[in-house]
Amino acid sequence: MTIRSLHLLGAGAVLLAATLAPAPRFTPVQPALFAAGGTLTNAWGDFDGDGDADLFVGFNGVPNRLYRNDAGTFTEVAAASGVADARATRAVAWGDFDADGDPDLLVGFTPGQGGVLRLYRNDGGHFVAVTLEAGVTVDSGAVRQPAFVDFDGDGDLDLYVAFRDRANILFRNDAGHFTDVARDVGLADGRRSVGGVWFDFDADGDLDLYQANMDGDANALWKNEGGHFTDVAAEAGVAWGGRTPADKENGTVRSCAADVNNDGRLDLVTANYGRNGLFINRGDGHFDDVSAAWGVDVDARFDTCTLDDFDNDGRVDLYVNGTVTGGKSYRDFLYRNTGSRFADVTPDSLKALESDHGAQWHDFDRDGDADLALTGAQPTGMHYVLRNDLSPADAGRSLSVRVVDDHGRATRAGSIVRLSRGGKPLGAYLVDGGSGYDAQNDIPLHIGLGATEAVDLEVLAPAARGGARKRIRNVKVAEWVGRTMEIRVP
Repeated sequence: MTIRSLHLLGAGAVLLAATLAPAPRFTPVQPALFAAGGTLTNAWGDFDGDGDADLFVGFNGVPNRLYRNDAGTFTEVAAASGVADARATRAVAWGDFDADGDPDLLVGFTPGQGGVLRLYRNDGGHFVAVTLEAGVTVDSGAVRQPAFVDFDGDGDLDLYVAFRDRANILFRNDAGHFTDVARDVGLADGRRSVGGVWFDFDADGDLDLYQANMDGDANALWKNEGGHFTDVAAEAGVAWGGRTPADKENGTVRSCAADVNNDGRLDLVTANYGRNGLFINRGDGHFDDVSAAWGVDVDARFDTCTLDDFDNDGRVDLYVNGTVTGGKSYRDFLYRNTGSRFADVTPDSLKALESDHGAQWHDFDRDGDADLALTGAQPTGMHYVLRNDLSPADAGRSLSVRVVDDHGRATRAGSIVRLSRGGKPLGAYLVDGGSGYDAQNDIPLHIGLGATEAVDLEVLAPAARGGARKRIRNVKVAEWVGRTMEIRVP
């Protein structure tokens, strides 16, 4: 009997299947380099254009760090690159706002002198602050989720910023200059926002937003209708994200979108103060709450959800990290997706870490499996990069896919890549439209496949008049081991 057939026999067989699968193993990379605590947010982006992603880490009052990645070996270069700000940093996003082919950097600070946002233009691997001239100066506010996305489908990246203590902002990008249009389009929401993920939940070709709110405020699902947004969270069944409604002690910190049941539609996961949530997208504008059935409704305090297929079995897995609050450090969970439930497979090595807030998956060493980067806000915490020690055979069951525009620029955040084999859906994957803790990456998609047989790909990118599509058939997986497939979508 196969492990897959065991899934049909009930919860006991599901747990048995999870037990039979290889135990996850992660090894800290250059642990002395990444030992410092007091870290809040992290994000990956290839700032020097050498083909491997580099890591920015935001610290809580000492200089931020930028780690240049050279074929899997890291060197700290923040000061030399011009981004070693010493202000407490809550948010970071990579995005090519000027469409010149390299990722720029937005940093969000806690309130203090000089405003709370700083936009850096990437000039050949060195960063120049252009906050004022680009029009993104914000004097005060509790910055949370930033995301570079093309909400109006005009081909350039706009900028969304959520705040916990003031109305959220949406900056429209016009030739590299930003104008706040949040009030005009319906997104100047005054609820106490933290997380947010942009994705096309209704498959109409434009980007919608699921917004995570705290302190007893309901979450929002903003449906994009021709560039104007309407909150349909209540009708869609996701207003509370699985937590207790209207409880001021409860809130959603992080919202994530991923296809957890491999039906080609993006589902929603929420990391909450309160019970975590999982909502399956029915494809008709509604979501089903399966939090309890899938085993994720742990009642605690969590900062981040992040999903990737760490074991390359063709199903996305889930990492949620607990926060530190009220003198208590809540534990993290690594959940393996068994096909009908998430099984807790957290290794003791992860349980022992004082991690919270930032969590990101990325194949930093390009060996075919998803590695894990964590932060720890405690002074005794860390900001480790953890190498996934999957076997070479299992690591080869994956694809690395980068979605860009027809000029090769990464302006397609929020695009969806769907896989199929022989007409059967294998899953959908989201180009980062907001992730981790108040962060956004600019990296290729890591897609676990479970097998090395050829697959077909379809990309739906946000664009005017119903989106842009690109199909690629009969992709031979073995030919792409150690390489990234670039898909250009006009």
